[in-house]
Amino acid sequence: MNNQMDLAVPASPLYSLTVHGSEKRFPVNRIFCVGRNYAAHAREMGKDPERDPPFFFMKPASAIVDASAPVSVPYPSMTSNYQYEIELVVAVGKGGFEIPASQALNHVFGYAVGLDMTRRDLQLAARDAGRPWEFGKSFSNSAPVGALHPVGKAGHVTSAAIELTVNGSTRQASDVAKLIWSTAECIAHLSLHEPLRPGDLIMTGTPEGVGPVVVGDVMRGRIDGLPEVVVTVIQQKMEAAQ
Repeated sequence: MNNQMDLAVPASPLYSLTVHGSEKRFPVNRIFCVGRNYAAHAREMGKDPERDPPFFFMKPASAIVDASAPVSVPYPSMTSNYQYEIELVVAVGKGGFEIPASQALNHVFGYAVGLDMTRRDLQLAARDAGRPWEFGKSFSNSAPVGALHPVGKAGHVTSAAIELTVNGSTRQASDVAKLIWSTAECIAHLSLHEPLRPGDLIMTGTPEGVGPVVVGDVMRGRIDGLPEVVVTVIQQKMEAAQ
């Protein structure tokens, strides 16, 4: 690819995340999200977790919010049911295709705490109509992600408490050991469908307890051993037309 080419319009920005303990940044390529990967959450969404193999949906790189420090996100348009989902985020450092589960963790650069913010009313309306979830899941600022902890410093995250509070009150609490499909299995299964690339992120699913937030609410997400995230919901600001 010729990096010196003349572009017809300005290029989109490169989205990236803070790497804990480093001045280098992690460039975000694609965001894959695992649906209903905790049994209790699958049940609260009205599904049977024993029947479904892992399935994935995507968010664009432009959904990323670097939440390595406390950040604010705007309440999005076209929804009255804006919900949080805390998740373990896996950053892919080495690409691959048809990766065996036994080798999958060798492809992990690091881990982070992330929020899969969701316009739940739009998602459920689309699901019930048999339509894609895109407007419910794949919108700007819908993926606040904390600083990535490289594997070499933190090790692999296979068992750790995961918790989200809203205004100091616990809303979600579980352990990543309760994932139906482990990190290694998610990587292996995803790589059967699509070659993974350095810079890809995998949001591994959320435990039970999802619910709505409103303007002024402060969400605090943590996973033992990883930097926490603090995200405040603010009023959407209308931008002038360009």
